[in-house]
Amino acid sequence: MKYKRIRDLREDCDLTQTELGKKLNLPQRTYAYYESGERTIPPEILIALADFYNTSIDYILERTDKR
Repeated sequence: MKYKRIRDLREDCDLTQTELGKKLNLPQRTYAYYESGERTIPPEILIALADFYNTSIDYILERTDKR
């Protein structure tokens, strides 16, 4: 599964993968794997992303269009 929304959210905030990785305490490469869908995002990272973007995990996973 490709996580298009985390890329869109990151770009909307004008952040690079490296900058967001630092905020989440992740290497840039690991974060890039999440965006591309090469790795499944662990629950604790999904929670951190939802908190950071002030949105729901369902929105990030494209289960809803309501932020």
